[in-house]
Amino acid sequence: MFVAPDPGRLRLRVSLRAVLGIGLAVAAAELAGFSLTASITGGLAALLALFTVADASVRRQAVTTALLPAAGFPVLALAASLHGAPLARDAAFVAVVFAGVYARRWGARGHALGIFAFMMFFVTQFLHALPAQLPELYASVAIALAASSTVRFGLWCIERRTPPAVPPAPLEGRRLARPSTRQAFQAAAACTFAVALGQFVSGDRWYWAVGTAWWIFVNTASRGETLVRGFRRVLGTVIGIAAGLLIAVPLHGAPAPTAALVAVCVFGIFYTAAPSYSWMMFFVTVMAGLLYGLLGVLHPGLLGLRFVETAVGALGAALAVLFVLPITTHRATDAWIKRALGRVHTCTTEAARRLAGDPAADPALLKEALGDLESLLARVRMALAPLVHPLSPQRARKRRARQVLALLDDCAREIRGLAAIAADPVASHDARLTAACARVETAVAALVGTEATTAHHPEPLTAPAHPAAEPALAHLHALERALVSLAAPLRTAPRSPLAGA
Repeated sequence: MFVAPDPGRLRLRVSLRAVLGIGLAVAAAELAGFSLTASITGGLAALLALFTVADASVRRQAVTTALLPAAGFPVLALAASLHGAPLARDAAFVAVVFAGVYARRWGARGHALGIFAFMMFFVTQFLHALPAQLPELYASVAIALAASSTVRFGLWCIERRTPPAVPPAPLEGRRLARPSTRQAFQAAAACTFAVALGQFVSGDRWYWAVGTAWWIFVNTASRGETLVRGFRRVLGTVIGIAAGLLIAVPLHGAPAPTAALVAVCVFGIFYTAAPSYSWMMFFVTVMAGLLYGLLGVLHPGLLGLRFVETAVGALGAALAVLFVLPITTHRATDAWIKRALGRVHTCTTEAARRLAGDPAADPALLKEALGDLESLLARVRMALAPLVHPLSPQRARKRRARQVLALLDDCAREIRGLAAIAADPVASHDARLTAACARVETAVAALVGTEATTAHHPEPLTAPAHPAAEPALAHLHALERALVSLAAPLRTAPRSPLAGA
């Protein structure tokens, strides 16, 4: 629960860079003489730029960052001008939600721009920004983005040496079945519910319910994933509120210790985002309490209201995924697993070409395929999370889901070993390797319900058994065993213990 792997200390470096970038952004806003409201808005803009911009190259990341104001400034102006018209404001907020989620069909850039636009509307409600403050807010956001970009793309450009992982493309679909379209309707429905019930609970802090509903739909693909994410958000919020009562309330908004603790929270948000959504929400909740303390409005009742509004937003998200264009956990996991198995086949084929001495075999293709496999396996783990959750009451499904994850991890381990051997310039050429790769292809085809394609495996350059081929054969045999073992938990009816959640 408390230790997660951090290969190359990447999360640590990204988190420290975030503290530096956001700290520089807020310091620049303060030195420019902006108000506290403008400084907080600039700090949030820097946080969003560092947190959400995740394009596949540094150049594309820089372009997306430069486009953030184009998405955020009009929304900021719209939200500030509608404070006196609640019905129009609420309708505009839901429209921004729909457009922001729909924009995810354009990949990482659409995803980042959609989040930035939503959060500009949200922060206007949080700070009660008025039209007269817009010039200052625009300037603060511009300065903050420039400062954080200086750190990200200039002083500490981690991505130049460690290219960012490219997330797998979303599941395909048409019209309403397309993930971005379906989730746009779901998020809009959830946020409409959150606006209505959130305002019934509190006419001043209703937007917390909308924010909860919005963020629950980020990086989810099925109703099971969304429900688990909602639970984790509520759990993290509850723990964060308890910490806020012990930390934020006694500070009474004292600037120096509050700023130091906000920096700790920023680090925690970035460091825990990947391994634990609950811990990330803990740090978000504590940071929100600290910011309320700076604004002079923090009290225990406000933190209690924060919990109620969070529960309202989570309820809205749950109802939306259950009744608005629902997609079951089984459908999502089945699609992701098939894509992962397809990548297993690709990795095996590329490794076989290298081991057989094919002069056209490109090591870069094998490395790329291996990276894609790792990304897909991470997505499979996310899709199966509802089934292996500790609170899941269906023990048989949980057991089978864990079996699937373990066997897929075995596949990945054998593929990595095979790739390491294939990368050896003195690759062995053994007829047994070709036969073993063909059996792996047959096993994959049986799992995904297709015919084996009998992909071209180059003829070995040496027919006799080669001692150097033994390690590669061991990996291929272990891979074949893992694929055959996957048939039991995977080839089941939708209502069987593994699927149908």
